[in-house]
Amino acid sequence: MLTRPDPAPLAQFSAKPVELSLPEMHGSVRIPHAAGWLRRLAAFVGPGYLIAVGYMDPGNWATALAGGSAFGYTLLSVALISCLMAMLLQALCARIGIATGRDLAQLCRDRFPRPVNLALWALAEIAICATDLAELIGTAIALHLLFGIPLIAGVVLTALDALLILWLQNRGVRWLEALVAGLMFLVFGCFAVQLAWANPDWAAVLNGYVPQISILTNEAQLYIAIGILGATVMPHNLYLHTAVVQSRAYGTDAPAKREAIRFATIDSSAALCLALLVNSAILITAAAVFHAGGRTEVAEIQEAYELLTPMVGTAAAATLFAVALLACGLNATVTATLAGQVVMEGFLGLKLPPVIRRLVTRLVAIIPAVIVTWLYGTSGTAQLLILSQVVLCLQLPFAVVPLMLFAGDRKRLGEFAAPRWQMIIGWASTAVIVALNLKLLWGIVTGE
Repeated sequence: MLTRPDPAPLAQFSAKPVELSLPEMHGSVRIPHAAGWLRRLAAFVGPGYLIAVGYMDPGNWATALAGGSAFGYTLLSVALISCLMAMLLQALCARIGIATGRDLAQLCRDRFPRPVNLALWALAEIAICATDLAELIGTAIALHLLFGIPLIAGVVLTALDALLILWLQNRGVRWLEALVAGLMFLVFGCFAVQLAWANPDWAAVLNGYVPQISILTNEAQLYIAIGILGATVMPHNLYLHTAVVQSRAYGTDAPAKREAIRFATIDSSAALCLALLVNSAILITAAAVFHAGGRTEVAEIQEAYELLTPMVGTAAAATLFAVALLACGLNATVTATLAGQVVMEGFLGLKLPPVIRRLVTRLVAIIPAVIVTWLYGTSGTAQLLILSQVVLCLQLPFAVVPLMLFAGDRKRLGEFAAPRWQMIIGWASTAVIVALNLKLLWGIVTGE
């Protein structure tokens, strides 16, 4: 049963006819309102996993590997703080999506002048292509490590996952969510086995979640910590989350929306906890294997793969590492292409057939990846991966700041506006994330 948003709050934003966000998914998941609390909560589980994959994509692996190999378990506290920031910002996304019946891109189009809106759209599209580029490269590397497929061929093969997305989306959003959640648990299982083989010092692991002053006083630690924090929030996740939460037929009255906001927040927070476990597992594995073994400068995915077998003592360790990388890459490309649809339709009101939209997004990412891989090989893809993260650093403020503006807008959201404590912590987190991204970007540009 499809449930359209309550027209009352929407009228505050625009007099135009109501446009549904991700119309093929909108209100497609029925909520058993007469059932018990657990069954109602279960109906809301899913969108959070579509979001959480952005926090454990191949672009995040490099910082976790570098942090664990160089400084052991020390930077686990940074991963924890990053996750807490992400939980709050994604909860705000769920709030405004459910309260207004609009996604972040639609809200920007309704509120900002057309030149500003077009600029935000262009930046969002560039960021999504950069995100897609990083996932594409990660997937191609995994195919190369597992099956020996040349990188350039692996890059081209990743275009086929657009067809998988279309097929699953036609089956229903729950199928898409099940695939993503299943791959996330596969990644977690791969690293759980690796942790058992790595045999880390668990007392030191727990101590690593306690912030250390050395993170601020040691420039090398600070720089990697900035990299971990700077990659916390992926711009496309903010747009996507405000849209996918509307796939639930939660109702239009205030009590139903309040319950939907609460359940959606639980869903995203639980999924982000799983992402934290995965990121922690990558860092712990690097600390227990590479740092403890004297290899303190491991930062590239291929290097970590090659060192795992001789240092752990079993070839299965490297295989599981590559399987996890492939699962992460496939997952992240699913969410990036969905975010592309949200951004184009939301900012421009332009509707394209899903197959065209996905192929356009993928082709924009594939073309530079194929060219660089062909000309420079593995070293070129590593540099392209870095470039994609720089682009995301540049775009992040233009997604987070509008989110915070809408979340605290009591004139438009009324009783659903975020409470003061969330706004204070949210703005503080935004300032920290933006500042650290700018510092990281400056370091990359200046070669420091």
